[in-house]
Amino acid sequence: MEVQWAGVDPPRLGPPHTAAGLIFTIVLGLWSSQALEMSVGKIPFLEAVNGSTVMLPCTYASCIGIKNLYFSWQFNDNGTMQKVCDSVISSEGVVPVVNIYRERVEFVGKNDHNNISILLWNITFEDDGYYTCFGRNPKEKGKNHSAVFHLIVVDELRVVDNTLATIIASCVGGGIALLMGFMLLKNFTLFVLAKLEEKNKECLVTSSGIDNTENGLSGSKADSKPTPKKK
Repeated sequence: MEVQWAGVDPPRLGPPHTAAGLIFTIVLGLWSSQALEMSVGKIPFLEAVNGSTVMLPCTYASCIGIKNLYFSWQFNDNGTMQKVCDSVISSEGVVPVVNIYRERVEFVGKNDHNNISILLWNITFEDDGYYTCFGRNPKEKGKNHSAVFHLIVVDELRVVDNTLATIIASCVGGGIALLMGFMLLKNFTLFVLAKLEEKNKECLVTSSGIDNTENGLSGSKADSKPTPKKK
């Protein structure tokens, strides 16, 4: 039976390659979500004093796990990438044997919670620059990723001027104290007024009883006299 479409065009199915492209896009999106990711933390820089010891953080993550993950740290020396250290992690939880290529460098990550951080001892101004944490996971068909950490070496740490912050905090604190004082004064005033009103009501009741007694009204002493008996 042929279906008739009144006033509208019948729906048309796209060409086969359109559906294939959609499937490919979905698969690519799922694959990207499983890709290896290297991270140096939310703050990718550090300002440290000359002669101090600092840690360069780096962790890796993969939704499908790792196998023979290769990682390395590299230092950008005026455009030339110098290898700091590297190693291969056979599987998760395994402590790797790390090759160190620079002095005063120590691997401290131990692969604990996917941590592959390094320590720089007694840093100098020559250590100032950008460090790249690189990883490649053969389990994801060689998928690789990298993250950059910036180390800034200074003579001494800058003193942060907190004058403005102190003024703002003082103003806010003063405003809160003023508001609390106003609320306490308001509550005290309402309490005093309530007590005065209560006292006025008691005075009115007492005054009304005295007037009734003097006028010989019901409930007064005048009504308390016995009625004389008829002879």
